[in-house]
Amino acid sequence: MKVTLQTIAIVACLALTGPNRLISAEGTITAYSTPSAVLGHDIDYLVYRPPDCVEDGSVRYPVLYLLHGRGDKMGAWTGIKADLDKLILVGKIPPVVAVMPDAPSSRRAGYYVDSSFRGNGGLPAGEAVEQAFVQDLVTHIDATLPTRAERGGRCIAGYSMGGYGAVRYALAHPETFGAAIILSPAVYVPLPPGDSSTREFGAFGSGDEPFVDGIYLAKNYPALLPSFATKRLPLTAFIGTGDDEFASPESGSAIHDIDYEAHTLYSRLRRIPGIKVQLRVVDGGHNWNTWRPLFSEGVAHVFRRLEPPSASR
Repeated sequence: MKVTLQTIAIVACLALTGPNRLISAEGTITAYSTPSAVLGHDIDYLVYRPPDCVEDGSVRYPVLYLLHGRGDKMGAWTGIKADLDKLILVGKIPPVVAVMPDAPSSRRAGYYVDSSFRGNGGLPAGEAVEQAFVQDLVTHIDATLPTRAERGGRCIAGYSMGGYGAVRYALAHPETFGAAIILSPAVYVPLPPGDSSTREFGAFGSGDEPFVDGIYLAKNYPALLPSFATKRLPLTAFIGTGDDEFASPESGSAIHDIDYEAHTLYSRLRRIPGIKVQLRVVDGGHNWNTWRPLFSEGVAHVFRRLEPPSASR
């Protein structure tokens, strides 16, 4: 048989998993929704299944929860399907399930937190997004998909607004998540600049006020670190950012440039016992040309370090 590059590529896209059994190298993405008792309406989400996913429970897969950025929808993450397929094929990560929830609260700027904003000036009311995610969605996923239903089998990831959510969920719910991939995180310390969307949509508001300083301070990551440290649970984290992220024209706001905030986050996390964190800076801006390669490196990094399955899983 004449061996060509095409032949090699075809063979490379197949993997033996048992006697005379070949599988395709492509996963699938399917849309779903599930009722949320917390929200009183459905949560929409997409699920990536790895190639030749075994659904009968004899195989349990780790789960990636992927949080989109402000203004985006759950479909924004579908561009990384080919990356997951390739990483699984070459053995850099194990077969994994990925869940991409939609977060439309407050015009898609809910920052993945519980909000007590009642709505004002045409803005919709906030919702208990965080409670719904942790209580309703994670529970539903573990009940309906062949997942590793333990912290060592779950990784939370996000970019921009979703990066804020990934940091918060990893620190506020360490019993649920064992790893985090944090890309271009919108984590402004101590308070966001005046033009930030964190102030505009009610995520950190109360009553008729769309933004309350004290609520933001209580929810942002510095306030979570002492409680996280007392739980003495390990966390593997990967932070990535571009070196051409938007730079504020106001000199006094330079500390709130995304790349600066990412470095500050890294500096704070690496000093917390139990957190193993890496920082990567690449040539790029606040877009998928930056996030896709960072995500691929980040997911390979965290899956090399996730806790092994417990004896009961």
